[in-house]
Amino acid sequence: MATQTEPLIEAPGVEDGAAVWRIARDSRVLDLNSSYSYLLWFRDFAATSVVARGEHGRPVGFVTGYLRPERPGTLVVWQVAVDEEHRGRGLAGAMLDHLAVRPAPRGVRYLEATVAPGNTASDRLFTVFARRHGAALEREALFGAELFPDGHDPEVLYRIGPLPRAVRP
Repeated sequence: MATQTEPLIEAPGVEDGAAVWRIARDSRVLDLNSSYSYLLWFRDFAATSVVARGEHGRPVGFVTGYLRPERPGTLVVWQVAVDEEHRGRGLAGAMLDHLAVRPAPRGVRYLEATVAPGNTASDRLFTVFARRHGAALEREALFGAELFPDGHDPEVLYRIGPLPRAVRP
């Protein structure tokens, strides 16, 4: 069983949906999806998502992702979150590394994510990930604030790759 200092990182199941929803809600940073959406996500996109389990198998972090339909060699990271008591230990980076290894046999060579300007934690996470894997990182405006009906910040696309064929965390 995993300890608090060594979480077990693995594919999620629908039974993790409620705990992940709470982690997203408690982050006070992520756009909170409905609890139902996390159940669907883990039913349909478990192969491109991960959870980190702490003591007693309880989720303490997660990454949700999917393969882009128009670019099946691209893994899009939708959300990354770590429970407050487990932050600052490199868990988000470890989950990204784990996720990058799992879809690699299907030909994934690029990772994409969007980051709002001013989100220094996510900027650092993806910048360090790219550096650690020797991959290029390109940034470009994706969605301007004017496209959002609710005062959402603009989103910048981070495109990392090509990733090495055998990514090793």
